[in-house]
Amino acid sequence: MTRPRVAMFRDHEVEGIVQDAIQVLHRVGVFVENDQALDLAREAGLHLREGRVVLDEQQVRAALETVPATIRLADRDGRTTLELGGDNVHFDPGSAAIHILDPTTRRRRAPTLDDCRHLAWVTQACRHIEAQSTGLVPADVPEFFADRVRLFVALCHCTKPVVTGTFRKDAFGVMKEMLVAVRGGEEALKASPLAIFDCCPTPPLKWSDLTCQALLDCARAGIPAEMVSMPLSGATSPVTLREMVVQHCAECLSGIVLHQLAAPGAPIIWGGSPSGFDMRHGTTPMGAIETMMVDMAYAQVGKHLGLPTHAYMGLSDAKTVGWQAGAESGIGVVLAALAGVNMVSGPGMLDFESCQSLEKLVLDNEACGMALRLVKGISDRSADQAVDLIQAVVETGHFLGHRHTRTHFRQELHFPGPTVDRATYGDWEKAGGLESFDLAAQEVSRLISGGNPAPLAEETRSELRRLIQAEARRLDLEGLPLT
Repeated sequence: MTRPRVAMFRDHEVEGIVQDAIQVLHRVGVFVENDQALDLAREAGLHLREGRVVLDEQQVRAALETVPATIRLADRDGRTTLELGGDNVHFDPGSAAIHILDPTTRRRRAPTLDDCRHLAWVTQACRHIEAQSTGLVPADVPEFFADRVRLFVALCHCTKPVVTGTFRKDAFGVMKEMLVAVRGGEEALKASPLAIFDCCPTPPLKWSDLTCQALLDCARAGIPAEMVSMPLSGATSPVTLREMVVQHCAECLSGIVLHQLAAPGAPIIWGGSPSGFDMRHGTTPMGAIETMMVDMAYAQVGKHLGLPTHAYMGLSDAKTVGWQAGAESGIGVVLAALAGVNMVSGPGMLDFESCQSLEKLVLDNEACGMALRLVKGISDRSADQAVDLIQAVVETGHFLGHRHTRTHFRQELHFPGPTVDRATYGDWEKAGGLESFDLAAQEVSRLISGGNPAPLAEETRSELRRLIQAEARRLDLEGLPLT
């Protein structure tokens, strides 16, 4: 079986990008706001110039040598479900939206804790979405407390590994404690990570105090960090796509050096959320084909360096779930799969990553299923029978009852769920003549009406509740609906 692939560069062109990025780090350096990171740089003998860490090729290559090529994540029950590396492809809903699409008005509104729970329930049911994310920022809790609450909800309402992140430096401690409580110990959490933490450099070539602290905290805890570099063409990076990839590479290489100084061998993911810049509207179109091209290009660079990869693809800039949303998201998940991006964030998202739609998520789940079927390729398992099989179908007039059909049809054919219409016109009319959004809304309603599909064991849930309530008291936030 041959796996279909897509590449943006030839091998020597990829190495040219890496060399250019190393030259950028040597000539320009990266600005680091975090004191701990600067201390690590000084102790390692790195050159500092006016707050910028300047790196040479030997220092970059040394850091790359200690980074794991594969990261395995386990679900809440301890089963290994994700393997990030090679050409393996996994999807998660992306984060962190500050709006949710209301299915009744089909307009965005502020999300609530209940919406966060419902996102976890729907994600649990989407079989092609193999990881969850803390993909909504609830407006009914203070923003500075939302990072902790989102993880609490995710762990209580879905079994899948979770992609998350911190909004404040003091959040990591209790978030790690919650993960340790679920896994049963710090060493168990290191051995079977349950979460990935996003760490986002600021373009161009800067690590803020917050994101750099998250990078270091993850390294020391053995929790996978996911770099999300975000060059913006013509605004915070060069407008040419290749040079965007060079800047992305430089930012991620600098992150790897700092991360490995904190804990050599700690797991880290080569990721990002770059964008073309639409100068007509001042927007950052995630559904633009150029954005997807840069995603595929930097993923190819990450693979060349032997690192697990991530990208924001499978999302749309549309404001509602219609043709544009389907086209941009469908193209994105297919290209991500063909590029072999290991962790693909974005299904369910609209409006430049700012809005999440549960209805779009169940529709995107089907697109992800088709993309995953595509990269399985065409099998030659029956090649030695080809002539006999075709002779048999000619002689019988059909192949519906043939043993070969019964044996192989589920392996060969992908069967989508209820939101994909494959009925005859007459049967579609009899069923109500519903459009895709209506079918998705019905499915979301069905899933939510069933309640929590993955309740956490009461002993562990009580410990999580104790941790989050203690954190709320520490921040003078007693009385929040933390159930």
